[in-house]
Amino acid sequence: QVQLVESGGGLVQAGGSLTLSCAAPRYNISRSNMAWFRRPPGKEREFVAAISWSGYSTKYRDAVKGRFAISRDNAKNTVDLQMNNLKPEDTGDYSCNADIDPHGDVARDYGYDYWGPGTEVTVST
Repeated sequence: QVQLVESGGGLVQAGGSLTLSCAAPRYNISRSNMAWFRRPPGKEREFVAAISWSGYSTKYRDAVKGRFAISRDNAKNTVDLQMNNLKPEDTGDYSCNADIDPHGDVARDYGYDYWGPGTEVTVST
């Protein structure tokens, strides 16, 4: 079982920044593709950003391009999501996701087997 733990959520004003972090206390994610998904209030879960296991490849949802940056530190076994210029529509429950058997070093918006409980991000106007 792969346990993922998110942190860093909170309440922020529009235009502000937050950094979300994901840790895997009992599993080495250095060979896993990783991604962040979010569930806005009353809506379906949606892809936000992904990073391949080496960090070479990244992929973003169009709405966050230029504002969000996903990164990873395989030595620390963590994945971060830096979120800048936040907008009210970024509000949601953000979860870290892992694809522990990726087919290639390419970031994807699908194929994730495990996810954490999530951390809430609320962006006020």
